Formats: sequence, structure tokens, C-alpha cells
Amino acid sequence: MDFQLKTLTVARAAAEKSDVLIVLVGSAPITAKDPLSALVASARKAGDLPDKAGKLLALYHPDEVVASRVVLAAIGDGKPASVRGGVIAAVNAAKAHAPKRVVIVFAHEADPAAVGCAVTAAADASYVYTTTKSKASNGEGGRTIRSLTLGVGDSAAVSKAFEEARATVAGIEFAKEWGNRPGNYCTPTLLADAAQGLAKLPRIKCEVLGPKEVQKLGMGSFAAVAQGSAEPLRFIVLRYQGGPKDQAPVVLVGKGITFDTGGVSLKPAAEMDEMKFDMCGAASVLGTFRALGEIQPAINVVGLVPSCENMNDGRAIKPGDVVTSMSGQTIEVLNTDAEGRLILCDALTYAKRFEPAAVIDIATLTGACVVALGGVRSGLFTADEALATALQAAGEESQDRCWRLPLDDEYADGLKSNFADVANVAGRAGGAITAAKFLQRFAGDFAWAHLDIAGTAWKSGAAKGSTGRPVGLLVSYLMERARTAAAEAPAPKASRKNAGPATRKARSAQ
Repeated sequence: MDFQLKTLTVARAAAEKSDVLIVLVGSAPITAKDPLSALVASARKAGDLPDKAGKLLALYHPDEVVASRVVLAAIGDGKPASVRGGVIAAVNAAKAHAPKRVVIVFAHEADPAAVGCAVTAAADASYVYTTTKSKASNGEGGRTIRSLTLGVGDSAAVSKAFEEARATVAGIEFAKEWGNRPGNYCTPTLLADAAQGLAKLPRIKCEVLGPKEVQKLGMGSFAAVAQGSAEPLRFIVLRYQGGPKDQAPVVLVGKGITFDTGGVSLKPAAEMDEMKFDMCGAASVLGTFRALGEIQPAINVVGLVPSCENMNDGRAIKPGDVVTSMSGQTIEVLNTDAEGRLILCDALTYAKRFEPAAVIDIATLTGACVVALGGVRSGLFTADEALATALQAAGEESQDRCWRLPLDDEYADGLKSNFADVANVAGRAGGAITAAKFLQRFAGDFAWAHLDIAGTAWKSGAAKGSTGRPVGLLVSYLMERARTAAAEAPAPKASRKNAGPATRKARSAQ
């Protein structure tokens, strides 16, 4: 979908050629006197358009409007959450008419956060997966909206936020694409190919390691999960170099189980098809790099993706087996369906070599996190206060929210083993927390956070599909780090060669 940003009032938007015009109406008074603004004010006064975000009023061929259909959408207080709710409701309503060109205009002044949320919400509401649908080759059954123009009072004031949001959409939709693909269209090898394709973008490099290299590194825990599958594992290493060479990178680690049967601890048959989504942590890392390739921020980022299938054959790991991780710690595998932490622990150990500023792992890790938080917020675990604050703020700004859960030492008691250094599961109680405590054992040398996205990475039911989360959160977090680094960087010194006479005279006097 082609996004454009324009300086538009409601009156000028009425003259724009489009199939549907969406007017975002906040709770502030409407003061403009043009016909469409007057119509909006009348609708609000009559109570036909309540202030509650997401309430709509559809109009057909209103006077002096080029678009045949107009949707008035309430955005309440105009904050990001309200804007997102209003835009999603309006675009969903507009989709019924299969529009190709849509214009969205703010009836009031819009700040950068509101603009960013409007872009990502419009893309989210209009997205359609088509890769494995036969009609898609004929151009049928896909996304109908081809172009979307966003109108604001002053486009120059919000252009940077708009461009960042547009790049974030590219990243989110990249993550959705790979998350939605079935297991036979998204093997570890194909996922690695997708990562290598990202290296075509500026400042991105990709390296892919196979079984021999992983074995040589001593990643016995990762290799053990992969040994029951005919598909070879892949360990993906992405590097984005936007900052100075001596700048410590942020490392993103994504769980890449491209299909999870549960192994010997077999999952129930019902809804097992959704275990194709078990690589959504990996997809979010790839999607974040897709966005970085467009935004080009002055920051260094490393992406690590351990990818394999968790399958069942005569070589598969068994409950009670003991494996040796890259860190040297031995792990008793009490449940083969708790395999995500077994591949992540080796990736966390590998991350140490980059001397990172921070490490964030992203994983569809536990059903317990779904029970705790549902599909609204991702679970956040970290002992680093600054990192927790930054990630929570990024979640609120992007409306890709998370919620911090505890990491008290007592939660690790259930991971004790008589036969290894640690067990891979504890009891049912606090399952999301004990999983995080397991990972924390392998992240003691750097600032670390764990995002459990089991409840937020995809939706079930009629809306089944990948959400692309938490790409929005990660991009927002990285962009804020880049802005902070730029603000703290010392001003460049003028060279003697380029210095003017007054500058050279001052230097010679020192």
C-alpha cells in the first residue's frame, strides 16, 4: 500500500479524489465553516457522532465532497490509543466497498504520535495475507486499498513520524507474512533465505550457520531440539551498522521454531496448526531489521535467530534427557514442549560476544503468559529498571503494549534438578515467570529483557493470523535509543584545514 502525507484541511480533503474519505473527529469544538466541517459539527451536536473513540457515521454522496462515501470517525481525546481505535473502525467499515484510494484527514491538529498510530492502524486494518491462496495470482482476494493519503494541518511538522511509521508498517507486514506462512512454506532454511534477502538493504549484513557450525560452537541445547526433524537447523546472525563502530549494539534474539509439535511431550491435536506461529519472535526480529533498513537510524543492532522444528522421530530428545548448553550448564529436559527456552539459552550465550548495550529476547514462550495477560499486552521480564522503563514507554508510544511481571529469586526454586544444573520446567504455577527465570541464568553478563509474546503474536478464530507484534514496540525503542545517542554525542570538531582565519588564530593562542 502506497502511503502519502499531505497538508490538508477538511475543506481541501473534500476536494481530493478518492473512493472513501475518512474524517477523524476529536472531542474539541469544530470551528471551520466549510460545508463538510459544518456537517461534522451538526452531526456531533445532534448526537449522531458520539465522542467515544471508534464510533462512526457513514455518509453517501454528501454535497461538495468528491468522494462518493465519507466516514466520520470519532477519536475522542486524540491520544494514540483513541486514534488507533477510530482508524481501525473506519477502515474496516470502508473495506466493505472495496476502495482503491482512501483519504484520511484529521479534523483537528495532530501530533506526531497520533500520525504514527493512524498509519500503522490503517495498514493493520487493511492487511490481507495472500501467499498461499490460488486467487491471489489473479489479483483477487487481496488488499483492495492501493493508496492512502493522510491529511494533517502541517505535514512538515509530522513528516519524520510519518516516515518512521511507514517503515514500521513495512517491518510489521514482513513479520506478518512470515508468521502467517504454513510450516511447509516457512522452514528454517526458507526463514534464513528471507533474512539473507534483508542484507540487500543498506547497512545490513547477514550470516547463516548450519548444523556443523552450531555443533562446533557447543550449542548442545539448540541442537538437541532440532535433532528430531528432517529439516536442518539454521542460526541466523543479522547486523545493522548505523552507529559508530565502537558503539555497543542492542541485540535482539528471536525464537524461531517454525513448527512445534511439542516433541515427545506431544501437544493436543486441536489448534496444533497454530504452532506455525511459534516462530513469531524470529519474524519480529526480521521485521525490525526490515524497518531499520528504511529508517537508517544512527544505532547498531544485532539480530540472532535460532531456528528449527520441534518434531518427533527416533532421534528426538526425550523427557529426562540431559543436554549441555553453550554456556556449559547442563539442562534436564523434563518437558520437550518447553523447547523455546532450550534454543534461546544458547543464543543468549552467543550474544555475549558482541559486548551488547542490551539484549532483548522475543518469544512465543508460554501458555501461562496468555492466561495472565490475554492478547492485549506482551509479558515483560527484566531486572534492569532503565530497560524496563524504556520498553514500557516504547510500548505505549507504539500502542504495542507490554506489562512487567516479577523475577523474584524464589520463582527459580522449581527449576532445581537432581541430575543436571537446571531443569527446563518447573510446576504449573507462575509458568511464564519460571520460564523467564530459566533464561535469566544465561543472561547474567548484560542488561537483558524477555518479551513473552505468546498471547499477542497472533489471533485465533475468525481473525486468525499473525499480528506482527512486537515490531512496533521494538522499532519505537530503538529509535528512542538512537535519538538519545545523537543528543549525547559530542559536537564534531572543525578540522584545521577547514577552519577560518579567526578559528586558526584562536587555536594558536591556546
